[in-house]
Amino acid sequence: MHLRILTPAIVLVLAAATGACGGSASPGSTGRISATTGAGTIIPTATLTIGIDAAPAPGSTPTPGGTPTPGSTPTQGATLTPGPTSSPRVTPTATTGPNRPPSAGVPAFSHVYVIIFENKEYSSIVGSSSAPYINSLVARYGLSTSFYAERHPSEPNYIALTSGGTQGITDDGVYNLAVNSLFDQVSASGRTWHAYMQGYPGNCFTGYSSSAVADGVGKPGVYARKHDPAISYTSISGNSARCANITNLAGFDPAAANFEFITPNMINDMHDGTIADGDNFLKAFLPKITGSSAFTNSVVFVTFDEGTTNVNGGGHIATIAITPNMTAGYKASGFYTHYSMLHTIEQAWGLPFLGSASSASSMAFPY
Repeated sequence: MHLRILTPAIVLVLAAATGACGGSASPGSTGRISATTGAGTIIPTATLTIGIDAAPAPGSTPTPGGTPTPGSTPTQGATLTPGPTSSPRVTPTATTGPNRPPSAGVPAFSHVYVIIFENKEYSSIVGSSSAPYINSLVARYGLSTSFYAERHPSEPNYIALTSGGTQGITDDGVYNLAVNSLFDQVSASGRTWHAYMQGYPGNCFTGYSSSAVADGVGKPGVYARKHDPAISYTSISGNSARCANITNLAGFDPAAANFEFITPNMINDMHDGTIADGDNFLKAFLPKITGSSAFTNSVVFVTFDEGTTNVNGGGHIATIAITPNMTAGYKASGFYTHYSMLHTIEQAWGLPFLGSASSASSMAFPY
């Protein structure tokens, strides 16, 4: 095995949509994985046995290689190095009119929070009577009207948002990625990060999912590894001190880190629950951030992982930017993807752009 090494990381909120699982490898097949991602990236070259986890049916608990219990290690999976990165399938359009993006740069935020939901198309959220709180945020803060996910199903979008590429992932399996991530970048810059995963068992748990538990606000639900990007990076999962930055939601602290990534459980993120479940979760949770002193000079991004259509790869999704001084009802009509969100965070903190974030547009809001 030949290795080289990588690094980087921040906090967002997203919602994802379900889609068909892809991938050509079948459980038990073997193959050689080799890639080059650029200077400073570790790239293993080895013959691996790959196990692919199929996306679970709504409400079910997936059991690849047996039902994992807290503290267990999945029996299926693969260590992957970066694969080809897909590009947006439409050409960004210029933004004109009264909501033309401001020309000023992105502020050096004190804190960045990312909250991510699941599997809902823009049209099912914006204007929906099932999401009164989310729509009150649209009226009070800023909405991206042309934001698209990279592909289906969920996991590739989480990885794209935090590493600048889907890394060849086409399903919701268990992956251990030896690639640079936003979490690495945040640490390397002298900043801190924390991932709050609702229902997470703790103790560097690497299993596929856990039993449903009550954890913080909202309804009890299941934690799913596919919605926890931090644990898929070997620079984190292989380091007990770093994976200790992944905890459950009950201990949430808006001042704990500069970058905080927040994922509700499978009910509250709308994956297995309803739009109303997700709306109620956000109504109970978001004031913990906006009502704190840490919110000053900070931004919260609320987004989804994917939609329900294949428009531009992964569907049209709602994404809201929340800052203390946002122009009420602002509409950002530029073409954006999860790579744009990554680009915006990296720009705010002067970090190198990872993968496709380098060619993505910054999310232009009056921060």
